[in-house]
Amino acid sequence: MRTARALVAAGLLIAGSLVAIAAAGPAQADTQICEQYGSTTIQGRYVVQNNRWGTTAQQCINVTDTGFSVLSQQGSAPTNGAPVSYPSVYLGCHYGNCSPGTNLPMQVSRISSATSSINYTYVSGATYNASYDIWLDPTPKTTGVNQMEIMIWFNRQGSIQPIGSRTGSATVGGRSWEVWTGNNGGNNVVSYVAPSAITSWNFSVLDFINDVRNRGAITNSWYLTSVQAGFEPWQGGAGLGVNSFSAAVNSGTPPTTPPTAGPPTTPPNPGTGGCRVGYTSNSWQNGFTADVSVTNTGSSPVNGWTLAYNLPSGQQVTSAWNANVTQSGSAVTARNIGWNGTIAPGSTVSFGYQGTHGGGYTAPTAFTLNGTTCTRA
Repeated sequence: MRTARALVAAGLLIAGSLVAIAAAGPAQADTQICEQYGSTTIQGRYVVQNNRWGTTAQQCINVTDTGFSVLSQQGSAPTNGAPVSYPSVYLGCHYGNCSPGTNLPMQVSRISSATSSINYTYVSGATYNASYDIWLDPTPKTTGVNQMEIMIWFNRQGSIQPIGSRTGSATVGGRSWEVWTGNNGGNNVVSYVAPSAITSWNFSVLDFINDVRNRGAITNSWYLTSVQAGFEPWQGGAGLGVNSFSAAVNSGTPPTTPPTAGPPTTPPNPGTGGCRVGYTSNSWQNGFTADVSVTNTGSSPVNGWTLAYNLPSGQQVTSAWNANVTQSGSAVTARNIGWNGTIAPGSTVSFGYQGTHGGGYTAPTAFTLNGTTCTRA
């Protein structure tokens, strides 16, 4: 339930105190966090956050190399209102705190698979839910409140219910769910409530995203910004734990039968003729995405390709899909990955990336493919 969390957190973000209060380095086993918005990383891939947003009472979590547990939770809230916190582990970006090396946000249309695995420990005598959150927004937003929250209630204890009202049922991921829809004053919420507790599950996050899309609540142009697993306690909660968590979001659609040949033993062949590059960008304050298409306008195949160009000053690539993209200063090099290394005459390959900029975004203008200058589409 999120009646107030997003709005309270947004106010704290403006005040400059969210997450940065206690953002520790990479976690070791048994790292204790009691700071209100304290966070750390595990496995060099995920962020664990205390996220005590709805109470001034102390809450402490113990972070291990695979998850976390709640050591103490002193807050209490009426069951007809919002919970007191959301201690959780996540992949992606949450209020400006992004997990190491994440490729999120990613546009839904680009996601080929999004999988996750979770294992919970539950306790009795407390009022809480075990909640898996999927956050989406029309823009690749890394700060503030996203417009869509998908909640998966793996378990609930006590007289609590999701935001809004029950609007039906659904079968998603081979399981039956109650479906609740509503708005918490800051974002829309679609909740899937399990009829009985689920302790452990390997599942497709994309199944839930697709179900919400089919309900008309989002479109394929929206962006997945983070996936999160944890607990929302109203009363008590010591002993609750996420024993293990994993998540992976992949882009691109490889061919059904990938090529079996190894890398070429001779230098890449640019083909006879030339190349054409299309570059479409979408920018916002301090960030942008770019879609790049490379067409072989020559008469022979390009076997293994490297596209080189310079980004204007202040732009920095942060993640990419369908190509290996590296940057040194302003120079960018995009290389094919295993399954898209050949460009037949007249054919096109595409890739994309996300980046940051310092303001006044402009697109690059000159490109070379394997050393050959390309025209602009």
